[in-house]
Amino acid sequence: MLRYILAAATMAATMLPSVSFAEREATDTAKRELVSRTEAPGQNTRDYFKLFKPRKQLETTKISYSKAWLDQQPKATGDKHFKCLAEALYFEARGESVRGQFAVAEVILNRVESGRFPDSVCGVIKQGTGKKYQCQFTYTCDGRKEVIREKKAYERVAKVARAAIDGIAKELTEGATHYHTTAVRPSWARVYKETARIGVHIFYRHNYRTASN
Repeated sequence: MLRYILAAATMAATMLPSVSFAEREATDTAKRELVSRTEAPGQNTRDYFKLFKPRKQLETTKISYSKAWLDQQPKATGDKHFKCLAEALYFEARGESVRGQFAVAEVILNRVESGRFPDSVCGVIKQGTGKKYQCQFTYTCDGRKEVIREKKAYERVAKVARAAIDGIAKELTEGATHYHTTAVRPSWARVYKETARIGVHIFYRHNYRTASN
């Protein structure tokens, strides 16, 4: 009888590590899956803005909207969406004041967040039919090669793009998603609400508001 008891005890002892390992492996797998779900960035820019909150220092920094302020900022770098925004600001607004450049950046980011346009910065900027002059931003469909010749101007608008993407307060255009120059008067301007005039640009908002305004 004692022999059977000892045999049973020995068998139980040899099985315990196997059960423990299986439970630990399952737990570790669950943890890895949880980390994967919670840490993996989204596939679009709206997810990006939700996961990566504005930098704290930008939330508290007062912007003077001046070249002097921009010149004090570090050289700007970033991913493809940063590059798309910097390029758009260069071709659309490099001749504008710093305030005007930030305003154009607001329009692009407002579109990203609106749910009515492509959900990424590059998607918004490159939206169009593929035909000449049938696009949202003329420089992308005018048939001309985009060449950045003014290095200093690009470095400045790149800093504007960096600050805008990092979450600086959008306070200039009241949620505008459209703009045009004072040299033209498109038909849609009659039905959209004008929100601001900055430099040569007039800004408009549809009768909906973006999520951040």
